[in-house]
Amino acid sequence: MNGSGPTSQTFISQRLRLNYEDWGTGGRGDKPTLVLVHGGRDHARSWDWTAEALCPDYRVVAMDHRGHGDSDWVSDGNYSAGDMVYDLAQLIHQLGVGPVAIVSHSMGGNVALRYAGTFPDMVTKLVAIEGLGPSPEWRDKQRATPYPERLAELIGKKRAAAGRIPRRYDSIETAFARMIEENSYLTEEQARHLTIHGVNRNEDGTYSWKFDPHLNVWPIEDLADEFLEQTWAAIRCPTLLLYGADSWASNPEKDGRIAHFNTAQVIEFEKAGHWLHHDQFDRFVATVHDFLKD
Repeated sequence: MNGSGPTSQTFISQRLRLNYEDWGTGGRGDKPTLVLVHGGRDHARSWDWTAEALCPDYRVVAMDHRGHGDSDWVSDGNYSAGDMVYDLAQLIHQLGVGPVAIVSHSMGGNVALRYAGTFPDMVTKLVAIEGLGPSPEWRDKQRATPYPERLAELIGKKRAAAGRIPRRYDSIETAFARMIEENSYLTEEQARHLTIHGVNRNEDGTYSWKFDPHLNVWPIEDLADEFLEQTWAAIRCPTLLLYGADSWASNPEKDGRIAHFNTAQVIEFEKAGHWLHHDQFDRFVATVHDFLKD
């Protein structure tokens, strides 16, 4: 990483104090705003390489979702996409900017797509990396189990999460090894950076990931398919949906979901998994830069 890096700022959303990293200092305040929205169990500093590449042309702001990074955890351990859309809307509102461009990943892509469909005049360009959520095939498979059984399973998982102590690592190196294990495409430099900014040091000297353990348990149902599809269809800005050829995520051109978009195109990246913005960084940045400047 080069340069002085971002400044950490906070804003309030539904009584939570949420963190964001602002790359707009140093005379770049007159640039258009680009908001970076990370995925689940990740953090704002995972965008540092992207922010550094794009900040000459944009005021780059990267938010920490509730329960992630340096943002507050919710008291009841329940995290909904609707609340996260509110957080994104609140960030943009409190920044006093807009319309903005958005680049997002995974869960953050899900949130950004809903924001863009809800406030279509507030987004100029949107990039979502594997942000459409579970594939139709996966959802149909899950729904084959009766709802009461799935709800009972969810309650059991939530009860277990409530008693779970965040995993503790003896050293940064041990946490770093876990990061490499999670994504073998990462370089050592990338994995170390993500680890350093992704952990807190505990009082006993050990290290734990910053995200709330309750984020390991997601609601069994979120939004009715028809309402989600209506939201996608309401997006008016040019939209780029990026997918890794080696990812578990389902490509919307292949599963039919692209039909619900009016302004979207899909690009698939070879030799890339779910974190394609790390796995194929140079191609990713070039693709995003060309898309945003058009």
